[in-house]
Amino acid sequence: MENNFTQKGLPENSYRELQQGEEYIPVIPANKIIPEVTYWSVFWGLFMALIFSAAAAYSGLKIGQVFEAAIPISILAVGLSTFAKKKNSLSQNVIIQSIGASSGVIVAGAIFTIPGLYILKLDVSFFQVFLSSLLGGFLGILFLIPFRKYFVKDMHGKFPFPEATATTEILITGERGGKQAGVLIVSGLIGGFYDFIITSLGWWSEVVTTRMFAFGEGIYNDFKLVFKINTLSMIFGLGYIIGLKFATIICAGSFLSYFVMIPLINQIGGIVAGPDGTNFFANMGAEQIFRDYVRHIGIGGIAMAGVIGILKSSKIIGSAFSLAFNEIFGKKKTSGEETPRTQKDMKITFNVIFILLTVIAIFIFLLAGVHLTLTHAIIALLVVVIISFLFTTVAANAIAIVGTNPVSGMTLMTLILSSFILAKVGLTGNQGIVSALIIGGIVCTALSMAGGFITDLKIGYWLGNTPYKQESWKFLGTIVSAATVGAVILILNETYGFSPDNVNPLAAPQANAMAAVIQPLMSPDAQINWILYLVGAIIALIVNAVGITPLAFALGMYLPLELNTPLLAGGLVAYFIKSSSKDDALNQARYQRGTLIASGFIAGGSLFGVIGALLRFLGLDLFNQGWQATTGAEALAIIMFALLIVYIVWDSLRAKVNQ
Repeated sequence: MENNFTQKGLPENSYRELQQGEEYIPVIPANKIIPEVTYWSVFWGLFMALIFSAAAAYSGLKIGQVFEAAIPISILAVGLSTFAKKKNSLSQNVIIQSIGASSGVIVAGAIFTIPGLYILKLDVSFFQVFLSSLLGGFLGILFLIPFRKYFVKDMHGKFPFPEATATTEILITGERGGKQAGVLIVSGLIGGFYDFIITSLGWWSEVVTTRMFAFGEGIYNDFKLVFKINTLSMIFGLGYIIGLKFATIICAGSFLSYFVMIPLINQIGGIVAGPDGTNFFANMGAEQIFRDYVRHIGIGGIAMAGVIGILKSSKIIGSAFSLAFNEIFGKKKTSGEETPRTQKDMKITFNVIFILLTVIAIFIFLLAGVHLTLTHAIIALLVVVIISFLFTTVAANAIAIVGTNPVSGMTLMTLILSSFILAKVGLTGNQGIVSALIIGGIVCTALSMAGGFITDLKIGYWLGNTPYKQESWKFLGTIVSAATVGAVILILNETYGFSPDNVNPLAAPQANAMAAVIQPLMSPDAQINWILYLVGAIIALIVNAVGITPLAFALGMYLPLELNTPLLAGGLVAYFIKSSSKDDALNQARYQRGTLIASGFIAGGSLFGVIGALLRFLGLDLFNQGWQATTGAEALAIIMFALLIVYIVWDSLRAKVNQ
C-alpha cells in the first residue's frame, strides 16, 4: 500500500490548543491502516535498545550524563528506512524509536542507584540489577497507560513536549524529504558540531558566568551571587520549543534559588557568627550551598507540586479506576461508538492484571532476592508502589513541560523516605542500605520510564500510531535494556570500579551522591533536614495559589541555574519570531521553521554527544581542559552563542507562507 498523505507535514493545529469543537487529525488518520509492528521495526528497535543501553550506561557512569536516546534512534531509523527504500516507514520508525528509547530511561534508573552498592562495598548480583530495572520499568509503563489520554489528547497544545516535538519533526521530515529535510540536516550539523566543539574539544566554554569579570568575582566571594548560562545549542533549542511562558516560570524558580536563597543563607550565617565569629558558609561556594541546602528546598517543591498535580487530576485517576472496575466486573459502555484506532489503549483489564503480577513479582524479589523478612518486604513493597504511582504523573508532567525528568530528586526523596521508614521498623545497617538502594532503583526506573514513555506516546499521537501497539512492544524493549544495563554495570565494575579505592574509577556521580546520603540515614537516630523540604512544599503551595504552574517553578528551584537560563534565551527568541510581523500566517510559518531548526539543534547535539562518548571510550581524549577554563574561552563562548541566536533568527525569518 502506498503512502498518500495529503498534508505536507504535521497539521496546523499540532502544537496549539484546540478551539471548541475542533479535532486533531493525525498525519496517518484513524481510518488508514499501514504497517506498524513488523519484523523490520521490532528487530531494529531491539537492536537500538541493546546498543544504546550499553552506550548510555557507560556515558552516564563515566561523565554523569545519560544522553537521550530517542532522538539519535529516530535519526538512525529514518536513515535505515531511506537506505532500504522502505515504503510506509513512518509508523514503523515510531515503533523502532519507541522500543529503542527504552534504553536511555532504563539506564537512568539503574545507574543513579545500583552502583552505590559497589561504592559501599556491598554484595550485588546481576540478578538484583536486572530485576530491579526490569520490574521498575514494567511498573512505569503500566502506571502511565491510564494517563495517556489525559496527557497526549486532553491536554493537547497545553504542554510543549520539547523532546517529543524534536523527535516528531525528525520522523515526519525524514518521511517527506525536500526542503524541510535540508533545513533539519543543516541545523542538525550546525548544532551538532557546535556542541561537539564545546563538550569534546573544549574550544570555548560550555558555561559562562559573571565570575569572568573582576566585579563578578567580588560579588561571588562576598555575597555568593552569580549568574550563569550554558551555551550548548541543544539546551537553547529546548528553550525555543518550550516557549517563553514555561521558560520564564522555570527561570523564576531558579532565580529564587540563586539570587535569594543562596545569598540569604550566606548572610544569615554571617549574622549568626557576629563580628568576632566565623561564617560557616564563608568558605563555601554558591554551588555547594545550592547542592547541600537549597536543592533540597527544590525537592520539597517538586514533591508538593506532585501532590497538587494528583489532587488536580483526581477525576482522571478516579475515572481510570472506574473504567477498570466496570470492565473487570462486566459493566459495558452504553455508547455504541467504537474507539478510533489512534485512541485504543491496552485493555484496562490486562493493565490491572499486569500491575498485580508486577507487584507480586516485586514482593517475591524483595523476599527472595533482597532477603527481607515478611514484614519488611510488605513495608518496602508499599513504599515502592505508592511512591511510583504518585510520582508517575509528576515525571510525565516534567517531561511534557521542560523535557527534563527530575528523577534524581524524586529518587533522593524516595531514599530518604524509605530509609526513614525502614530504620523505624528496625531494618538498619548494611541490609537496610541494600534494601533502600534497591527500592530506590525500582522507583527511579519506574519514574524514568513513565517520563520517557509519555514522549513516545505523544509522538505516536501526533503521527497516528496505535497506542496499544506502542504499549505492548515497550515491554520487550524494557527486557533487553534491563539485561544489557545489568551486564554493563557488572563489567564496568570489574574493569574500572566506581569507588575512590579503585585505580581509575568511573565517576558515577549520582550513585556516589546517593551512597553518601544513604549511610547516615540508615540509623535509628538519623538526622534529616525536614524543614528544607517543608519550605519547598510551602513555596509550591504559594506559587500554585497565585496561578503559576508549581512543578515548572519547583523544577527551576531544583535544576542548576546554568541549565535554566538558556531555556529563557530560547523562549525569548521564539516569542520574537512568533511576533516578528503583523501577518499571523507569516509569523506561524516563521515559528514552524524555527521549531524545525531548534529540533535540529537538539538532534545534532544528541547525536554528536554519542560520538563524543564513543571517542572517550576509545581513549581519544581531544578535550582542551586548560583553555576552556580561561576567561578568553568564556568570552569566545558569548560570541559563538550570539552567532547561534543570529543564525536561528535569520533562517527562521526566511520562511514564507505555504513553504
